[in-house]
Order: sequence, then structure tokens, then C-alpha cells
Amino acid sequence: MTTTTLAVLVPSSLPRLRRRTPPRPHRARLRPPLAVLPTLAAAVLAVLVAARQGGGKAIDAATQLTPTGSVPIDLSLHIDGFAALVAVLVGVVATCVQIYSTGYLREDPRYPSYAALVSLFTSAMLLVVYSGDLMVLLVGWEVMGICSYFLVGHYWETPEARSASLKAFLVTKLGDVPFLIGLFALAADAGTFRITGVLGAVASGGLDHPTLIALLLLAGVAGKSAQFPLHTWLPDAMAGPTPVSALIHAATMVAAGIYFTARLLPVFAASAAAMTVLAVMAAITMVGSALAALAQDDIKRVLAYSTIGQLGYMAGALAVGDRGAAVFHLLSHAAFKALLFLAAGAVIHAASTNSLTAMSRMSGLAKRIPDAYWTMTVALLALAAIPPFAGFFSKEAVLVAAEHTALGERDVAPAGAGWIVLVAGLLTALLTAAYALRLWLRTFRAAAPRPRTTAASRSP
Repeated sequence: MTTTTLAVLVPSSLPRLRRRTPPRPHRARLRPPLAVLPTLAAAVLAVLVAARQGGGKAIDAATQLTPTGSVPIDLSLHIDGFAALVAVLVGVVATCVQIYSTGYLREDPRYPSYAALVSLFTSAMLLVVYSGDLMVLLVGWEVMGICSYFLVGHYWETPEARSASLKAFLVTKLGDVPFLIGLFALAADAGTFRITGVLGAVASGGLDHPTLIALLLLAGVAGKSAQFPLHTWLPDAMAGPTPVSALIHAATMVAAGIYFTARLLPVFAASAAAMTVLAVMAAITMVGSALAALAQDDIKRVLAYSTIGQLGYMAGALAVGDRGAAVFHLLSHAAFKALLFLAAGAVIHAASTNSLTAMSRMSGLAKRIPDAYWTMTVALLALAAIPPFAGFFSKEAVLVAAEHTALGERDVAPAGAGWIVLVAGLLTALLTAAYALRLWLRTFRAAAPRPRTTAASRSP
């Protein structure tokens, strides 16, 4: 378990390394390697942990923190194939973001603190992934919240960044209050905060209030994963640096709520009402965000609403009781959404604007940045679920799971939940392809400006 502990703690060591770096101009070139090193080490350690786990029996380790007099709290880690896979995803995406940031924020005077916060953000997400105790998971959950506040507000000189960071913090905290109450209620019914113990209590019918607990927990999931009605903070969070957007949308923060629901899916499945509420929430989120994306002019806001919709797909897969489909789409979405945001950063830098309308008046943008053009093209094809890209297969898995539930071939969730997810998923797939095509055309296929015709040129 030493390797796992290092994977969690190594990213958070960056602030100490940064303090030990002499603040001299000729030492400034040392900062980028130091920024990348912790997340790179965490990614390598996560791969080693995944190789050691090997998809076999789950690995558990725990130490009691302190006697509580009632429900014990343990410093517990739990690693199964699911956790190992997601941890590798987090480490790889965070490393890519740190490498990208060394160039994107090269002239930023607050780059050292930014890099430290990104590493702490990564460490908090890894703690959520590897945690075997709900209270330990809550620590990582809340650390991510405060890191998002500082990272979204990185450009604090602008009023947009200040208001966006405050909004992200307050809206997610609005969901965290019932979430915390739900955790306490769950532990009171199960007699433990250990996730394995909670799942054992669910299997034996030991939960006295499954619907109440599930609904309280869903409030926190809605806030963290930007689901209706607590989705409003995510589009405004685009005021932060573009690499931060890639990290939040692809591998941390918003993925935490989906991961938590997938980890405790039996708790939610114990209540048919909770599964129906989750299905309705996912359906409204999917369709509403896709319609909103069609109306956006800011390229990053289009991608933000896209993330909300794809998270709705994952929540829909969980609402019909298929964790495999949800995790599959979580992984494929992380890959193409990270590509989209990092490519969007290059496009914005080249065009000097976020506006799709302004980009549509520029000619030759694709030729100026061919790497970003092809990267974004491939990622948009995956987003639009065009075969043979990964997005097609992961969305198909979600829709197939919804169809099986709707037709009564699976009894994990009510058939009504299956129909809700299936209809909303099909409609959202069409809308997603539409706004992906719109973004691509307005960004890279601008019409050549027409020459101005004067009165003299019109005369014979």
C-alpha cells in the first residue's frame, strides 16, 4: 500500500519544492520541470498500482484514526480495478495539463502558485478515488472544492473570474450540506463509514432509510458534477485558465460526483424512487445543456455545456444500474474533452478571441494552427459519436443499457427510468452532433471575406 499512499501524497509535495527553489531569475527555468514532476510521478505510481492490482481481488488497508465513541473513522484505502483505472486517468490527464501549462502560462507571474494548486487538486482527486472510508473521501471532496475556487479565480483582477470562482464555491457547497447529512445518515444506518461495510449493509438489507439517504447524497453529486439544478457554476468557471478547464472537465471535480455514485451504486439502487430521480435529473441535464450549447458564442462555454451533457449521459447510465457503461463513457469523455480544451486554448491564442462569431470572420485559421485543427477535429468526431471513435461506443453502451432497462430485461432500476434515459439520450446525441458541427464550421471553415465593391467599380 506504500505505492498507493505515494501516488496520493506526491502531487501535494509541490508547494514545499517550490519554496525550496531560490527565487532568482536564472533559476526560473527550473520551475516548469518541478511543476510537472509531482503529477508525472503520481501518474507513474498510479500505473504501478494498477499493474499490481491487475483486475484481481481488491486491495484494502486501514488504520483507525481515533476512537469516536460511536461510528469509527478509519484512514482506509480500497483499490479495485475500477479505482485503479480511474486513478491512472487522473494522473495522465493532470500530467498533460501541467506540461501544457508550462507554455500556456509561461509569462504568468502567478504560475508557481497555479502549478502548486493543480498538483494539490490532483492529489485530492486521487484521495477520492483510492479512499475506502467515506470521511476520508469527504476530505478529498472538499479540498477539490477550495482548489477549484482558487484556480477558477486565477485571473482575480477581472470581475468575471472573481464572480465565477465565488459562484463555483457557493453552488457546490449548496449541494455539499445535504451531502454531508446523507453521509452521516448512511453511516448511522450501516454502522460504519467504511465503503465495503456500507455495501455489505446494503446487500443484507441493513439500510432503514434508503430513499432519504440516496436523495441527500444526490444533492452533493448534482453540485459537484454540475447536474440540474446545480449546473450553473460550470459554464461561468470558464473564466479561469484553459488548462484548468481541461483538468476540471476531464479528470477531476466534475468526475468526482459520477465516481462517487458509481462506487456506491447499490446504495442508490436500493431505492427505486432515487433511481427515477437520478434518471429525470440526467435527462433534463442532457437535453437542456445540449440546447444551451447551440446558443453559445464563446468556444469554451460551448465545451462547458458539452461537459454537462456528457456527465448527464454518465448519470443516466448509473440511473439504469449499469456502472460499466458509465465508467466507459467517463474514460472516453475524459480523453476527448481534455483534447478539446487543450486544442481550444491553442485556437484562442491564435485567434486572440473566444468568440465563434469573430473566428467565423477569420480565414486561414486551420492553416495557421494545423495541429490544433486536426486535434480538435478528431475530438469533435468523438464527441459527436461518429464511429470508429471512442465516443460512439461509450454512448452506445449507455443507450443499450437504457434500452435493456426500459424493456424489462434488467430489474436494477424501474422501466420508466430506462425510457427517460433512452429518449433523452437519443435526442441529446443528435443535438450534440449539431453543436459539434456548428463549432467546427464557425471556427475553421470561415467564409473568405468578400471584396468591398465601390461605385466606381460598378460603373461600365
